[in-house]
Amino acid sequence: MEHHEEEGGAGSEPHGKQDDEEAAARLEEVKKSIEAKMAFRQSNLNPERPDTGFLRTLDSSIKRNTAVIKKLKQINEEQREGLMDDLRGVNLSKFVSEAVTAICDAKLRSSDIQAAVQICSLLHQRYKDFSPTLLQGLLKVFFPGKSGDDLEADKNLRAMKKRSTLKLLVELFFVGVIEDGGVFVNIIKDLTSGEHLKDRDTTQTNLTLLASFARQGRMFLGLPLSGPEIHEEFFKGLNITTDQKKFFRKAFQTYYVAAAELLQSEHTSLRQMEHENAKILNAKGELSDESVSSYEKLRKSYEHLYRNISSLAEALDMQPPVMPDDGHTTRVTSGEDASSAAAGKDSSALEAIWDDEDTRAFYECLPDLRAFVPAVLLGEAESKSSDQSAKTQEQSTEPTLESDQSQQTTEDTGESSADVGALQEGKTTEKGKDKEEKEKDKIKDPDKEKGDRKGEHEKEKLKSIEGTNLDALLQRLPGCVSRDLIDQLTVEFCYLNSKANRKKLVRAVFNVPRTSLELLAYYSRLVATLSTCMKDVSSMLLAMLEEEFNFLINKKDQMNIETKIRNIRFIGELCKFKIAPAGLVFSCLKACLDDFSHHNIDVACNLLETCGRFLYRSPETTVRMANMLEILMRLKNVKNLDPRHSTLVENAYYLCKPPERSARVTKVRPPLHQYIRKLLFSDLDKSTIEHVLRQLRKLPWGECEPYLLKCFLKVHKGKYGQIHLIASLTAGLSRYHDEFAVSVVDEVLEEIRVGLELNEYGMQQRRIAHMRFLGELYNYEHVDSSVIFETLYLTLAFGHGTPEQDVLDPPEDCFRMRMVITLLETCGHYFDRGSSKRKLDRFLMHFQRYILSKGVLPLDVEFDLQDLFADLRPNMTRYSSIEEVNAALVELEERDRTVSIDKNNNEKHSDTEKPSRRNTSNKMSVNGTEENGVDHGDLGDSESDSGSGTINRDRHDEEGLGEENHDGGSDSNEDDDDDGGGGPVSDEDDEVHVRQKVAEVDPQEAEKFELDLKAVMQESMEQRRLELRSRPTLNMTIPMNVFEGSTKDHHGRGVGGESGDEALDEESGGSKEVQVKVLVKRGNKQQTKQMYIPRDCSLIQSTKQKEAAELEEKQDIKRLVLEYNDREEEELNGLGNQTLNYMQSGGNRLASRGSTWEGTSGRGGGARHRYHGSYSGSGVHYSRKK
Repeated sequence: MEHHEEEGGAGSEPHGKQDDEEAAARLEEVKKSIEAKMAFRQSNLNPERPDTGFLRTLDSSIKRNTAVIKKLKQINEEQREGLMDDLRGVNLSKFVSEAVTAICDAKLRSSDIQAAVQICSLLHQRYKDFSPTLLQGLLKVFFPGKSGDDLEADKNLRAMKKRSTLKLLVELFFVGVIEDGGVFVNIIKDLTSGEHLKDRDTTQTNLTLLASFARQGRMFLGLPLSGPEIHEEFFKGLNITTDQKKFFRKAFQTYYVAAAELLQSEHTSLRQMEHENAKILNAKGELSDESVSSYEKLRKSYEHLYRNISSLAEALDMQPPVMPDDGHTTRVTSGEDASSAAAGKDSSALEAIWDDEDTRAFYECLPDLRAFVPAVLLGEAESKSSDQSAKTQEQSTEPTLESDQSQQTTEDTGESSADVGALQEGKTTEKGKDKEEKEKDKIKDPDKEKGDRKGEHEKEKLKSIEGTNLDALLQRLPGCVSRDLIDQLTVEFCYLNSKANRKKLVRAVFNVPRTSLELLAYYSRLVATLSTCMKDVSSMLLAMLEEEFNFLINKKDQMNIETKIRNIRFIGELCKFKIAPAGLVFSCLKACLDDFSHHNIDVACNLLETCGRFLYRSPETTVRMANMLEILMRLKNVKNLDPRHSTLVENAYYLCKPPERSARVTKVRPPLHQYIRKLLFSDLDKSTIEHVLRQLRKLPWGECEPYLLKCFLKVHKGKYGQIHLIASLTAGLSRYHDEFAVSVVDEVLEEIRVGLELNEYGMQQRRIAHMRFLGELYNYEHVDSSVIFETLYLTLAFGHGTPEQDVLDPPEDCFRMRMVITLLETCGHYFDRGSSKRKLDRFLMHFQRYILSKGVLPLDVEFDLQDLFADLRPNMTRYSSIEEVNAALVELEERDRTVSIDKNNNEKHSDTEKPSRRNTSNKMSVNGTEENGVDHGDLGDSESDSGSGTINRDRHDEEGLGEENHDGGSDSNEDDDDDGGGGPVSDEDDEVHVRQKVAEVDPQEAEKFELDLKAVMQESMEQRRLELRSRPTLNMTIPMNVFEGSTKDHHGRGVGGESGDEALDEESGGSKEVQVKVLVKRGNKQQTKQMYIPRDCSLIQSTKQKEAAELEEKQDIKRLVLEYNDREEEELNGLGNQTLNYMQSGGNRLASRGSTWEGTSGRGGGARHRYHGSYSGSGVHYSRKK
C-alpha cells in the first residue's frame, strides 16, 4: 500500500509541475503580445514615413501591384511574412484605395486578425492616406447604406463579416492605426438600437457582436481588468474618455434589459405551445408535422437567444437571466417528448403507478444480461467496438463544434461542407472496395470449397446439438411460473443465442396455450429482458401479436374468444414492461370501441383490466386513458348491454379509475384527551394498572371527568380480556371520586337498555362488552346482586308482549342468550349459597323456558349453554319442553308463597314481644320496587358466613370500600334470621350511621396495628399479674353469681371486683359514696356483701388513678401507632391533607361502615373480590381475591 501511495504521489508531482509550466508559458505569451502591441502603437502613433524619393525606387508596376493587392484578399498567418516582404518591395501610393478594398473584402478568421493588424500597421507607416481610407472601408460593413440593401444574399456571411471587422477595428485601435475611440460610439449605438429587436436574426447577430466587443474591449465599459501590470499600463495609455465609458456602459445595460424581456416573452410563447401540444397529444395520440416543425423552430430560436444573452451577461460580469420553471418547460427534445413531459408536470398529484413494491420490482427491475453472459454470446462485441469508435469521433468533434458555435465564423460552413464531402467520398470508396472484394471472393480455388464443405458439416452437427438443447429449454418454458425461474431460463437461452433460435423462441412464446393466461406476465418479462440486448425479439413478437389482433378483429365472427383474450392480454403485459408502445394499446382499444358489441366488449375489458390502470396512472397517458374510459362508459349507457357485459364494463372502468372518495377527516383531539386514550387503550395492562390509575388521578378532574366517563364506556374498543382492568380502575377512582363510579354504573345500565331497544347488528360487540363490564363491576362490588338479576330478567323479557317483539327479539335471534351467558360467566359463580343461590336457580328456570321458546339452537350457542350449566349448576335438571318448565315454575312459586306466609307470621310474633328498630332501608329493593312480586326483604336472605366472619366483613367493608357508592338496597342483617337460626338481633346491628367521607386504612396496616396493640396489651397484662402476685391474696374463688347480670339501683351499675380489685361506679349524679362488693368466707361458704365507701377514700382515689393511668397509656399507644401509619400512608399516597381521625370523643373508633346497602355479612361462597391497597408510589392496584 505504501509503495502504491508513493507511486501516486510521485505521479501527481509531474502533473502539478506541468500545469505550472503551462500557466507560466501562457503568461509569457500574453506579455509578449502586449509588448508587441505597445511597440506597434509607438511606431504607429509617430510613424516615420519614407519620402517620395525612396518610394520611387520601389516597384510601382501595375502587374506587380495587382498581384500584391490580390494577395491582400487572402491574408492569413502562414502568408504573413511573405506578404509583408512583398509590400515592402512595391510602391502602392497610387493603389492605396485598391489595397484598402482588398483588405476590407478579405475573409478573416479569428486567427488571422493579428496578421492583418501587422499588415495594416506596415501600410499605415508608409502611406499617410491609408488609415482614413481603411476606416471608411471598414465602417461600410456596419453602415452599408443604400448599396448595402442588395447584399442580403447570405445573412450568415454578413454576420460573420461584421464580427471579424469589429475585432479588427478594436485591434487597430489598440496598436494606434485608428486613434479616435469615438468610431466605436456610432457602431455600438447602431448595434444597441431597439429597432433591431423586432428582427430575431438581427438580434442574435447583434448580441454576438456586443458580447465579443465586451470581452475584447473591457476598458471601453470601464470593467475591471485582470492580468499582469504591463496589461494595465498598456490599456491606460488608450485615450478613452470618461463620457465614452459612461455611454458604452449605459448602452450595453439598456440593451441587455430589452433582450431579457424579449427572452421572457419568447419563453412564454414556448411554454404556451408546449401546453397546446400536450393537449393535442393526449387527445389524438400524436402531433402533426406542422406542429412539430413549428415547435422545433421556436425552441431552437429560444435556445439560441438564451445562449447569446447568457454570453453577453457573462462578458458584462452579470448573472444570466433565470426563467421561471425553466427546467420543466424548455426541452432540448422533440415536440412529442416535450408535450409528454408537460403532461407529466402534475404527476405528483397522481397515484403511484404500481400498487406495491413487489409488483414494481417485477415489471421494472430486470436482470442485466451483460453481468451474467459474455458479450460475444449476446452479439455485442462488434457493435461495442463500433460504438466506441463513434464515441471517440463525437468527443473529438464536440470541442470543434463548440468553438465554431462560439466564434460563428464563415469557415464553419466551409469546413462542415468539406467534412460532409469527404465522408461521402469515403463512403463511395468503401462501396467500391466492397464490390472489388466480393468479386475477388467469387474466384476461389476448389480446395477452399472442399474445406468450406467440411466446415459446413461441422456447423450442422453443432446446430443439431444446439437444437436439442433449445427444444429442452422450450419444453421447460411453460413451467416457469416464478420470477426466478423465468430469469434463469433467460440467461440459459443467451448461451444458445442465434438468429434462428431467437425466431424459434419468439414462435414458442407467441404460441402460449390460450388457457394459460398466468404465463403471459412471465413470458413478457422474458421478452423484456432479452430485448435489452436483442432488439429483434420484441419487434418480431409485437408484429405477430398485432397481425393476429387485426386478423381476429376483422373476422367479425363470435368464435375463438379465448384466443382473442390471450392476444389482448399479452399486448397489455408487454405494455406494462414498456415493450409495446402506448399507441398500439390505444389503437387496439379504439378498434374495440368502434364496434362495441359481443366479443369486442370482452376484449376491451380484458385490455383495461391488464394495463388500463398502468396507463391511467402514467403521467404521459393519463389524460388519453381518461378520455377512453369516458367513451367506454358512454357506450355502456347508450347500448343495451346484457348484465354480464354491463358488469364487465363497470369492473374494468372502476379498476382503472376508482371512484373518488373524500379523504377521511381525522378527528382532532386535544392533547389531554389523546393522553387519556393512550393510557386506557394502549398502556393499560396488569403490570401498568397502578401507573395508569396514578396518572388518571393527576388529571384536572373537573375538565376531564366527562371525557373519562366516555372512554370508560368504550370498553368494546379495547381488548376484551382487559375489561376487568377498566372495572378495577373504576374501583380505584371511586375512593377519590365517588360520583364517578355511580355515573359509570348508570351509563352501563343505560347502554344495555339502549341496545335492547335498538337491536342493531352493528352494536352486538358493544353490547357483549357492556354485559361483561357490568359483571366485572359486580365483582368489584360496585353493583348489587339485585341489579344483576334485574338486568338478566330485563334481557329475557324486554319487548315481549309488544307489537315490536319480532323486531326487538326475532324468533331465530339467539343474541340475548349470548348476553346472558356472558354476564353469568363473569359473575355467576358467586351466586352459590344463600338467597343469591335461590335467585339464580329461579332465573335459570326462566332462562330455560326462554331457550326452549327459540326452538333449535345453533351449535355454538348450545355448547356455550352446556358449559354455563356445567359451571354454575351441574346438577340442575335441563327440561326438554316448555310444559315441564312451566310446571316447575308453578311449584316453585307455591313453595315461595308458603315460606313468605310463615315468615310474616314469625315477624308479627316477634314484633309484639319487642319493638324492632330495624332500618327501613333494609326492606327496600335496589330501585325501591319489588322483585317478582316478593318483597326484597323476603328474597334478600343472607349471603354471608356466620360467626366471626361478620366482624371481618365489617373491617373489610370499612377499609376497602369506605367510599363505595351503592345505588339501591341490598341484603341486610335481618336476612341472617333464615340462615343463622333466627336469634335476636342486637341494637347495634340495626343502627343507622351517617356516612362520612374519611380516608381508609390499608387492611394489612390495620392487621399490623391489631397485632401491635395485642402485644402491648399482653405486656401490660403480664406486668399487672406480677403486681397482683406480689400482693397478699385470699385463697378463695370468686362465686359465679358475682358475674351474673347485676341489677342496677339508684347508685348506678354494679361492677364486681376480682382478687382484691375494687370495681368503681362513676355516675354523673352527685353521690358521695361508691358501692363495692366485698367477698367474705364463713366456713366453707363464700358470700358477697355490699359496702358503700366514700369517694374521697384513699382506696377509691388510688383505684381511680390507676384505671385513668392505664386508660391514658392505652390511648397514647394507640394514637402513636395510628399516627405512624397515617404518616406512612400520607408519604406514599400523597394524602397530606387527609389525616385519619380514628379517635372519637369517647375514645372509640367507628367499627361499622356508614349507611350501607350491603349488610355486614360476607357474600355466599366466600368473599367477592376485595380491594387490598398496595401502597407503592401513589397508586393503588385493586386486585381480586377469590
